[in-house]
Amino acid sequence: MIITIDGPSSSGKSTIGQLLANKIGYHYLDTGCLYRALTVATLQRNILVTDTHTIVKLASDLDITVQTSKIEDGRQYTVLIDTVDVTWELRSSNTDTNVSLISTIPGVRQILTEQMRSIAYGVNIVMVGRDIGTVVIPEAPLKFYLDASITERALRRHKENIENGQKSNYQEILSNIKARDRIDTQRESAPLRKPTNAHSIDTTSMKPMRVLNKMLRIIHDSK
Repeated sequence: MIITIDGPSSSGKSTIGQLLANKIGYHYLDTGCLYRALTVATLQRNILVTDTHTIVKLASDLDITVQTSKIEDGRQYTVLIDTVDVTWELRSSNTDTNVSLISTIPGVRQILTEQMRSIAYGVNIVMVGRDIGTVVIPEAPLKFYLDASITERALRRHKENIENGQKSNYQEILSNIKARDRIDTQRESAPLRKPTNAHSIDTTSMKPMRVLNKMLRIIHDSK
């Protein structure tokens, strides 16, 4: 059984996705962490984000591992690049600024999509991303699409950064989210859109548990 959750940045996908997976006893994968890990690796190696050939090769060569976290510092999971923990670097402003550009590269999306599919098949899993129900697992029997106002999404990311002890500028985050929305919805390869037959939920004024309970009712009614 595969449940997909798509939507724009900071719409609540990862928070709700993990809550849902824990509640129903499924595996959980935030697919965005793979693109962010590749972005971190690209920046660490001083590779230009316009050097698509080198980035595609890097995507093929990197060993990206997503683990259930055993560290209690607010993280949802631990992400390793070639055994090095880069979890907190995934959410840096530099990563935020560049991840959408790297995720538009068709070769990158093909490589990471194949990795996602290999993770998903054969297990019960909640998969979160921007093209999971449309491209990665279009045949998933149950799909959700979460959205929220752009100001609310920027505020959530700002609060998250502060709670995790990171420097944060609300206006910079708002600008990054606007840019990312534009790139994600207009890219030629797997643009962000609501999947066919997805249950749409506007989370702007909803607490996580309220969203979770609504999703649980939909899952129950679908059986």
